[in-house]
Amino acid sequence: MYPGHGVTFVRNDCKIFRFCKSKCHAAFKKKKNPRKVRWTKAFRKASGKELAVDPSFEFEKRRNVPVKYDRELWTKTVDAMKKVEEIRQKRSAKHILHRLNKAKVLEKEKDIKEVQRHLPLIRSPAAGLLQKAQAERQVEEIHESDEEEEEPMQIAEEVEV
Repeated sequence: MYPGHGVTFVRNDCKIFRFCKSKCHAAFKKKKNPRKVRWTKAFRKASGKELAVDPSFEFEKRRNVPVKYDRELWTKTVDAMKKVEEIRQKRSAKHILHRLNKAKVLEKEKDIKEVQRHLPLIRSPAAGLLQKAQAERQVEEIHESDEEEEEPMQIAEEVEV
């Protein structure tokens, strides 16, 4: 949040709440749970849509230790901040890709189940006729092969007599 923007609310127990916009402030006054409201950062982190636990977040913590100004330390800190931001963006992109790949697999499984459930609607009546004709041919071939097997046995019986 930029300085001078948003609303700050201080509770009786000296807990400070900072709201970026009136929408957030109104939701807080209505006692809405931010983990149940889909547009909040808390919801996105709780549901696994954003990276919640990452060692790169440790660099952003405020340290209340006064340090004597040193130009070299300042330049190293700025360089480190840039590197940390790059690392964080790469990890975030990797997390998003992993989520999307998982969603693709689930979507494919759902599509396969739906197709199997509604297969009669997809299959044409002509395909059913073709399958019946193929099944009849297979039955005829089985009968023919059974008849061919019976003939040698009859011949063998005649020879024995």
